Amino acid sequence: MDRLLDFLDCLLSPPQRVWNIKPGSALRFALAHFVPTPLGAYKTILEARNWVLATADYLKSESDKWRRVFATLKMVWVLLASPYRGARAVGLNPQAAIGASAIFFGGGTAIVADQVLEGRSFQRGDSGVYTAPLDVPTEWSEANNTLDVQLGSTEIGTIVIENVTVGTAYTGSALPTGETNAILIGGLPETTTPAFTETFLEVGYLTIEKWACDDLNLTNIEAYQLNIKYNASDGQSISPVAGTPRNRGIGGGNRADSMTTSGGLYDQIKVQAATSGVNGKVDVLTLSNINSSGGPCVLDRIKAGTIDVILNEIGGDADFSTKEFTIATTVVYKNILNVDNVEVSGL
Repeated sequence: MDRLLDFLDCLLSPPQRVWNIKPGSALRFALAHFVPTPLGAYKTILEARNWVLATADYLKSESDKWRRVFATLKMVWVLLASPYRGARAVGLNPQAAIGASAIFFGGGTAIVADQVLEGRSFQRGDSGVYTAPLDVPTEWSEANNTLDVQLGSTEIGTIVIENVTVGTAYTGSALPTGETNAILIGGLPETTTPAFTETFLEVGYLTIEKWACDDLNLTNIEAYQLNIKYNASDGQSISPVAGTPRNRGIGGGNRADSMTTSGGLYDQIKVQAATSGVNGKVDVLTLSNINSSGGPCVLDRIKAGTIDVILNEIGGDADFSTKEFTIATTVVYKNILNVDNVEVSGL
């Protein structure tokens, strides 16, 4: 402060005093007293940097703490408002969730059943039989925990199922009674008892990515563009054949809303054309990041514009002589990309 006053006094002095100042002395005075040295400037910048980083770390720490507080309060609220949903949220399977709700929160199984049936939704990841594009299941049973999407004459824009665990891949689960497959995508074969006319699932763009399966089998498929890339298995047989499938997309003008769900535990997943003689139609079908075990993952009776089968891990018996990843000769393509599909042990 004294230096600043001296400098100002020098500049504001009467003319006779200013004339006694040597040329450039005021500038030298300013440079010497107010412009920092390189080392001083670096130290100032360093102090400012450290303060900014310390402040950012503190704010991030406080934000994480508040986030955990609100997450805990939300979990407590869910648990108190609906014991069944709270028990499912912490990882219990449906049967265990019902038992825990009845035992620890009282009210008997009738109240628990009301909580289970209330507001079931595809978007929220609840199991059940969904007639696309409805978000509410048309059928549901606690005897199984299947996510079953049935497509009929209504054309669907997009269906996305991602970040789920299926089959015996989570504790306490088993495949539904009489079922041998963990995942079923496609149409259904013709049968006489009961009478059923064969169906196909028509898709504009089908994506199968980041699955973990005991087996992955593709059969009875037509694809204009077939992309098989970066899959790892401990035994593979990739044998599609060239043909003339047409490209396709599913239009239909005012088609149904999209269906999306993320996160969930299921004993089985089905996306099928389940109405006799009626092909299911969806423009974009994406199934991503699915962990399954207990049975094969099957894609059968599909007609598609493009199919991506990418970054999946298939197998687990460490025996290359058994073919856990198979693309049968009943799979027909117009164009194909078959890139870096490898056999590895230890999956």
